[in-house]
Amino acid sequence: MPNIKVVDMAGSEVGSMELNETVFGAEVNEAVLHAAVRAYLLNQRQGTQSTLTRTEVSGGGKKPWRQKGTGRARQGSTRAPQWTHGGVALGPKPRSYRVDLNKKTKRVAMFSALSSKVAGGEMIVVDKIVPVTNEKNNTGYNTKAMVRMLSAVGAPGKVLVVLADNCDEVVRSFANIAGVKTTQTNTINVYDILNCNTIVFAQDAVKKIEEVYVK
Repeated sequence: MPNIKVVDMAGSEVGSMELNETVFGAEVNEAVLHAAVRAYLLNQRQGTQSTLTRTEVSGGGKKPWRQKGTGRARQGSTRAPQWTHGGVALGPKPRSYRVDLNKKTKRVAMFSALSSKVAGGEMIVVDKIVPVTNEKNNTGYNTKAMVRMLSAVGAPGKVLVVLADNCDEVVRSFANIAGVKTTQTNTINVYDILNCNTIVFAQDAVKKIEEVYVK
């Protein structure tokens, strides 16, 4: 089983934990990862783009000039695609870009993504990620404390922070840090995992993921 050290918010090692091999030690399937990322990006598209065809543009009911005898090309409407202010030929219309993956493929993609982070040394486990009181306004929203934490645990660049449950104070503390995104175990996805340089897990989030996926 893969083994990973556990640190606190100050970056000090406080122990280690064994990761489930099914979830965090699987063979990386690049083809399935590609399919999962493609599906995720396509499903983000609204598909609401639309252009007006010649039948939808107002005007153009009168024939511009008579059919014969002018020396010019015959024209039936000023709203044909070749005219200025005419309709668009073969333009985009509203459509669905949705792509569905079966349950087995989604699981393999998730295991591959998480395992790739463990194998690449890009996963960090923190024993607890908790709100830090801001002495200035006496609240739990403290961005500076979270910046210090990321620096202490060695998580530069784009970071994905995974929490077991939603904690508004922690989420808002990370919100203004460039390149940092927070998520929960029930909303984590393959694209976000692969799109970050480092993934930072709260220890209870790791256990929760293992409980959900290992049955």
